Amino acid sequence: MNAKPTLARPHVAISIAAAALAALISLGLLGSVTGLFQRDGTPFEQAVLAERACADQRFVSERETCVCAYLSRLETVASR
Repeated sequence: MNAKPTLARPHVAISIAAAALAALISLGLLGSVTGLFQRDGTPFEQAVLAERACADQRFVSERETCVCAYLSRLETVASR
């Protein structure tokens, strides 16, 4: 009787296939998220500029209003 229990090892091909599938899924997810950031929303650079321009506002509601106004001004200048 063998006193040492051993676990069954999967075949090398199965491990390689699982690693390739995991890499493919992760690249697909990363590409999708990158595409969403590039397609939708305000570019991060403009959002940072608006936050810095409105940093002197004391209340959150005033700061949000200022940021929205700043971003709308940037959009109208960019559309000209």
